[in-house]
Amino acid sequence: MGGPSINEYWNAFLSSLPPTSPYFGRSFLTEKFGDTPQLADELGGLVVKGIKTAACSALWQWEAEGHFLPHLGMVSIVLNGQDLPLCAIEITEVYVCRFKAVDQDFAQAEGNYSIAYWREVNKKFFSRSLPKIGKEFSEEMPLVCVLFKVIHK
Repeated sequence: MGGPSINEYWNAFLSSLPPTSPYFGRSFLTEKFGDTPQLADELGGLVVKGIKTAACSALWQWEAEGHFLPHLGMVSIVLNGQDLPLCAIEITEVYVCRFKAVDQDFAQAEGNYSIAYWREVNKKFFSRSLPKIGKEFSEEMPLVCVLFKVIHK
């Protein structure tokens, strides 16, 4: 079962807006949450439902890939595990903090998680993803934390 292409999805979003919308002329990125198609489906579904309004990633990953860090106002189209668009989001806050400094409010925003559960699943995630860039999980590792809002679904 297919869906609109990413550009078709973006154009449908723009056509739903008034001509004075600040989104005209703005670029966007695409992103999948998680590191498997199943996780992308699960986490993307939480975004669409408004349960997941935050995400984090290892600062080391951004540095290794040579990408610019996310910034306030950045727009992304969230993809499912089959690379089909689910929704568009806009970043409302960005900050860097240590893994051990993540608090209950952020864990809640990441998907209605307790801080204990958040720490457990993210430790597993980073323990399997960081070795790909020659790093190891650490409670001291810097995370890029973003909060976002859905702007189209």
